[in-house]
Amino acid sequence: MPDSELHVVRAFLSAFARRRAARVLELPGGFAVYDERFRHSQDDNQVVVDGAVAPEALPGLAEEALGGLPYRLVSVLDDDIGTACAGPLVRAGYARSLRAVMRHEGPVPPGRSAAEVGLDALRVPLARRWRGFLPGVEEDVVRQLVDRREARRRGADVVRFLAASTADGEVAAWGDLYLDPATGTAQIKDLVTSEAHLGQGHGDAVLTTALRLAADAGCGTRFLLADPSDWPRGWYERRGFAVIGRTHRFARG
Repeated sequence: MPDSELHVVRAFLSAFARRRAARVLELPGGFAVYDERFRHSQDDNQVVVDGAVAPEALPGLAEEALGGLPYRLVSVLDDDIGTACAGPLVRAGYARSLRAVMRHEGPVPPGRSAAEVGLDALRVPLARRWRGFLPGVEEDVVRQLVDRREARRRGADVVRFLAASTADGEVAAWGDLYLDPATGTAQIKDLVTSEAHLGQGHGDAVLTTALRLAADAGCGTRFLLADPSDWPRGWYERRGFAVIGRTHRFARG
C-alpha cells in the first residue's frame, strides 16, 4: 500500500507543479518551471525531478535551467533518487532538506468550521507572516510571495483557500486544499496559525474542514508534506496522519 500511495502522491505533486507554472522546460528525468511574475519565489522557479536522472549530471542541468536566477532549488520527488543525488548536489554547494510525506489514515472528522475565502482575505495575515520569516526583506518580495498563491489555482482541478476566524472576524489560521477527484487525491498545504492565536483550535478547524471536504469529494488519498524533524509532524500524527515516505529539496543561494 505505501508504494502505491507514494506513486499517487508523486504523480500529483509533479502534475501540480506543471499545471501551476507559467512556463515548463523539459529536462532529462524531470522539468524546470518558471513564472516571471514571481521571480522571488523559489517554488515557482525551480527544477523538479520526477524520474530517473544521472546524479552527477543534475547540478549541471540545474545550473543550465536556472542560470538566470540568484538562487537554485531542486525538488526530487523519489526518496531513493533524492538520496543518490545528495552527494553531487551537496558538493555543488546545495543544502539538503527533507519533507515527510504524511497520509491521513485516521477517521475523517465531522464538521466544517472553517470557511473558503479568497486571496484578498489572506493578504494581511500572509504579509505579516512573511515579514516575520524574512525580517528586513523588501516589500516587493513580500508582495510576490503573497500574490503567488493565486497561481496555485491552476495547479489542480479544485483549489480552495480555507480560513478560520476569531469571533470578531480576524483570520487566525489558514491553509490550502488541492483536490483531484479523478484520481481521488487531495493535498493540504501551508497550514499556518497566526502567532497571536496559537493554541485556540483554529488550526484544527482548518485541518478538519480540509479533511472533510476532501473525503466528501471522494479523495481517499489525503496527504501533506511536513518537516520530519519539526514539531508539526507530531501534531499531524495525533490527528491521524502517518509518514509513508519522503521527498528531497536542495537549495542554494
